[in-house]
Amino acid sequence: MDILRQKLSLLPPKPGVYLMKDCQGQIIYVGKAKQLKNRVKSYFTGSHDGKTARLVSQIIDFEYILTDSEVEALVLECNLIKKHNPKYNILLRDDKTYPYLMITHERHPRVIVTRQIKKGSGKYFGPYPNATAAQEAARLLNRLFPFRKCRQIPTRSCLYYHLDQCLAPCVHDITPNAYEEISKNATTFLNGDQSEVLNLLATKMHTAAESLQFERAKEYRDLIEDLKRLGEKQNITLNDFIDRDVIGYAQTTDQLCIQIFYLRQGKLLARDNFIFPYFEDPEDAFSSFIAQFYLDRKAWPKEILIPPIDSQALTSLFPISIPQKGKKRDLVLMAMSNAQTTLHEQITLEIRQQSDNLQALTTLGELLKISYPRRVEAFDISNTAGTHSVAGMIQFIEGKPHRKGYRKFKIQPMETSDDTASMSQVIRRRYARLRSEDEPLPDLILVDGGKGQINAALKELEALGLNIPVAGMVKNDRHQTNELMDREGNSIPLARNHPTFLLLGRIQNEVHRFAITFHRQQRTKNMTLSALDGITGIGPKRKQHLLQHYSSLSEIQKATIEELQATGLPRAIAVSIFEYFHPAPSLNPLEEEKSIP
Repeated sequence: MDILRQKLSLLPPKPGVYLMKDCQGQIIYVGKAKQLKNRVKSYFTGSHDGKTARLVSQIIDFEYILTDSEVEALVLECNLIKKHNPKYNILLRDDKTYPYLMITHERHPRVIVTRQIKKGSGKYFGPYPNATAAQEAARLLNRLFPFRKCRQIPTRSCLYYHLDQCLAPCVHDITPNAYEEISKNATTFLNGDQSEVLNLLATKMHTAAESLQFERAKEYRDLIEDLKRLGEKQNITLNDFIDRDVIGYAQTTDQLCIQIFYLRQGKLLARDNFIFPYFEDPEDAFSSFIAQFYLDRKAWPKEILIPPIDSQALTSLFPISIPQKGKKRDLVLMAMSNAQTTLHEQITLEIRQQSDNLQALTTLGELLKISYPRRVEAFDISNTAGTHSVAGMIQFIEGKPHRKGYRKFKIQPMETSDDTASMSQVIRRRYARLRSEDEPLPDLILVDGGKGQINAALKELEALGLNIPVAGMVKNDRHQTNELMDREGNSIPLARNHPTFLLLGRIQNEVHRFAITFHRQQRTKNMTLSALDGITGIGPKRKQHLLQHYSSLSEIQKATIEELQATGLPRAIAVSIFEYFHPAPSLNPLEEEKSIP
């Protein structure tokens, strides 16, 4: 503590980033400050609430990095959070991706929905709040403009050509220049100006009617009505057709809720909620969230509306506006109100859930004659007729899933390959490692199965010198949780509406989901890898490369040469893959004989 006081006295009154460390030297919190001296000192003076007090109690040391401005401090804070993953910081989900609309840079361009942005692949629009909104926009765009619809160009025209929704490069020699005006009009439309498109459709409708093509005229009329109705479907619209996000927040003493409304072309399409603990001023936590949320995104909306906060750093980094009156301010107030409601509901549900979990775990301990099982680990085996055998392990703490504690196991080949032997192997590997690394052990182990799996687990634990309670979760014929079995193999009756039975059902469903998902991934991967073995030029590295870009073998089979090249493969390899899955039709012997001059 004396060292901390000395370091605190030397802190400069300048902007920068500070990194709090625990007794093991691990970075547990990263923060930014306009004045490092005041901010860092505030952690060690005065009283704090429970969570902040817990953070401060673990701080043994800190270091800091000076910056020239608050903007630099904000960006550096985000980078360091991403790098170190401190357990007390706001950590956004890295797997949260948003869909974009893309007009591809192909000879005959298409309109597709994608979640990955690749430089040079096409022109991107978005992000859209969800896949449904993106798919609806793509469907409308394909009806409005004659882009190519097929992934692979066929040998004859289809219905889209006869509906004037495709230029039919399959039967006509369409030059890339022919798509320039189409792409330009589509870009104008996606940027929010629908007037030109409506005028164009009205002209086409009148022309078709004058030519007595009444069905075609009706198509154009319906399309015009769809466009006009698009705005009427939404509860809230702004007539400037601008893409914007509206963000509000609400807080308790230790939790922050952020609500984001996504408006695209002036229309409210969807929303997102984020709830997390914070350990600083609520406005600073709000600013940190916005910086993390937008810095890694490839595109931003044209406007981001937020409530009044004192942060010039945010306004200099992003297109942020703080409305003072009018409809925009009403939208921000609505986001704030929704955030408050969501936070209240979340806290109420958490209190009820904690009460139910406490009752469920207390009863579970009493039934199994063990102490309160705070940390529970559950196992499930998944295979297909004994092949591709894997196991999943999940961890529940205080009745809640603790996903950082989840583990996957590939079952190593054995003389016998039944579920009991697989369970023995997994239990042995899991707890031998925990014991060697001196990691905390669970209070209870649950296995998916009956007496055989329980005995297998107990035998391995005994060999390791560990005394951990084990119980079984037995399913019925419909693969639903049916009963709890103790270590002696005795069935323990439970009412179907009892909190303990419901908790066991959640655990069993979650471990089954986790194990079978891993099993499917391994099976698909092995099938894909084996199917690629016969292609010249495809080795282990290129197999992995393809699996990073395509989720299944069918996607690779459907890909064009250009799409395969777009993943970074050389053209010769892309041609080999395409020709392997699309072999040229061979002539029968009679046709071959006729073809010989």
